[in-house]
Amino acid sequence: MDSSTRPDTRTDGGVDLGVRSDPIDPAAERERIAAFVRDTVSSAGADGVVVNMSGGLDSTVTAAVAVEALGSDRVYGLILPCNKLGAHHARDAEGLAEALGIEFDTAHLQPLLAQFGSVAPDRFTLHDQPTLVGNAVARLRMSMAYLAANATNRLVCGTTNRSERLLGYLTKHGDGAADLLPLGHLYKTDVRALAAALDVPEFVVEKPPTAGVLAGQRDADDLGADYETIDPVLRLAVDEGLDAATIAARLDCDPAVVTGLVDRHRSTAHKRLEPPMPGEPRTE
Repeated sequence: MDSSTRPDTRTDGGVDLGVRSDPIDPAAERERIAAFVRDTVSSAGADGVVVNMSGGLDSTVTAAVAVEALGSDRVYGLILPCNKLGAHHARDAEGLAEALGIEFDTAHLQPLLAQFGSVAPDRFTLHDQPTLVGNAVARLRMSMAYLAANATNRLVCGTTNRSERLLGYLTKHGDGAADLLPLGHLYKTDVRALAAALDVPEFVVEKPPTAGVLAGQRDADDLGADYETIDPVLRLAVDEGLDAATIAARLDCDPAVVTGLVDRHRSTAHKRLEPPMPGEPRTE
């Protein structure tokens, strides 16, 4: 797309995210993202991309737009369940990968996680530690994705959206690691709009967002609000720079919820920055 016709962009932590302050045009965004994927893969001299597929909205949209950009033969899906809860979503992911016509493999990570836990020092037990387990699983999944990428001269195509990035709702060097993030500039509600343009099955769009670590766990439980509340708050706080009190009044939203989201954005800034080095000022 010609730079003169691109939407206004904002930056987060010094990185241009191409963020729109207005609702997206799904058709235009579809073309823009596909061009971005093609250009990134071509510039890297890569043969395609690897996508970790969970059966959820973000990974399905990422895989679909990658197929549109590169063709099904250049997109490889990895499906990596790690517990009984994940097995159900894995079956959905397999069906979605088949519908997209891409090559994929399913590998159950529970034995790997168990071995990892068995060799970790006793002081770092994973027993009854869902946060530690969730982070470990995310990093094991990303290790598998980079194994596949290295073996096939592909790039790891991340699935994280802007809502998750701004709230630090990701694992460093886990789902936060990738060679490109096609959805990294889109809020979750924007991803849903894009899904409709890509004809993503309705059952995927309607799935309650979840990290899939614990039975019954939902993003809204962890974040304190659903994305229909989160995204407008983040747009006003991050994109427009408004304070929590003003946002709460403008959106007629619980001030405690707004304050919690704004505080979470601030406290997770380290997840959106390069590791600090002596003599280099932090950008956020």
